[in-house]
Amino acid sequence: MTTHEIVNLMLAFFAGVAIGAAFFGGLWWTVLQGVRTTRPALLFFASFLLRMTFVLIAFYLVGTAHSDRLVSCLLGFVLGRFLVARLTRPAMTKNKP
Repeated sequence: MTTHEIVNLMLAFFAGVAIGAAFFGGLWWTVLQGVRTTRPALLFFASFLLRMTFVLIAFYLVGTAHSDRLVSCLLGFVLGRFLVARLTRPAMTKNKP
């Protein structure tokens, strides 16, 4: 494996992190707005279509004809999910006896 290939895999990984953060960050935003709107089904459906279109196009562009880049991007996507889940969880309060 050459340095050029390693750099491409790292770029694909970081692109996957960004894609995952955008996808799951958008999902978090949708849930927050969904409880406030009068038509939540329309909001959730539109958000789903927009997020899935973005992810599919991004995966296609990153992994075109290179399955190793696609796998690296997918691993970054999963890491992006964990990062958004960690950043958006509510603060834990300590119970005082």
